[in-house]
Amino acid sequence: MEAVTTILRRELAGYFATPVAYVFIVIYLVMNGVFTFYLGGFFERGLADLEPFFRFHPWLYLFLVPAISMRLWAEERRAGTIELLLTLPVTTGQAVLGKFLAAWLFLGLALLLTVPIWVTVNYLGDPDNGVILAAYAGSWLMAGGMLAIGSCMSAVTRSQVIAFILAVAACFVFLLSGLPMVMNVFSGWAPQFLLDGIASMSFLSHFSDISRGVIDLRDLVYFVLVAGFWLLANVIVLELRKAD
Repeated sequence: MEAVTTILRRELAGYFATPVAYVFIVIYLVMNGVFTFYLGGFFERGLADLEPFFRFHPWLYLFLVPAISMRLWAEERRAGTIELLLTLPVTTGQAVLGKFLAAWLFLGLALLLTVPIWVTVNYLGDPDNGVILAAYAGSWLMAGGMLAIGSCMSAVTRSQVIAFILAVAACFVFLLSGLPMVMNVFSGWAPQFLLDGIASMSFLSHFSDISRGVIDLRDLVYFVLVAGFWLLANVIVLELRKAD
C-alpha cells in the first residue's frame, strides 16, 4: 500500500498543480446548479428533498468523468513517461490503483463541495438526511465505476480525445442497458437470462435504488465489481502494451 499511496499523492498533487482541477470543479458545480435549479425545478417543486439534484448526476458524470479519466494513461503514453513510471519499484496493478484512487478522491472532493445545497434544503424544510447521505454515497460509487471504465479506455490509446470518446460510449451503454429502448432490441429472440443480465448492468437502476435510500447489498456489490473488472482490464491492457 505504500507504493499505492505514493502514486496517489503524486497524482492528486498533479491535479492542483495546473488549472485543470479548478476548471473542472467550477464546471461541475455550475452544471449541478443549472440542472438542479432550472431543469430540476428545485424551488418550484416545493418539496424538501434533493431528488432534482441527484436525478441528473448520471448524465453529468457521463461527460465529466471521462474528461478526468482520459488523461490518466493516454497522456503518460503520449509523453513517453509511462515507461519511466512502470520501471519504478511498483507493479502495474499498484500504479493503476494509485491513479484510480487519486482521481476518485478528486471526484469525491468535487462532490463534497456541493454540500451547501444539502444545508440549504435542511434550512428550507425537514428532509430525510439518511436518504440524502445514501444518495451521496451512491453518486460517488457510480462516479468510481465510470472512472474505472474511463481509465481502461485511456490505457488503450495515446490520444486523449479518442480515450474520451471511448469512455463516453462505454459509459453510455452501461447507463442505458436497462432501459426499454435497449431491451427491445434483444427481446423476442434473446433468452431470459441474457435479458436479465443486460438489465442488471444498468447504472441508472442501481443508482436510482440507492438515491431513494434503499441500501441493497446487490447494488453496492455491482459498483464494486464494475470498478474491479475494469481496473483489472486496465492492468491487462498495460501489461500487453509493455510486451509490445
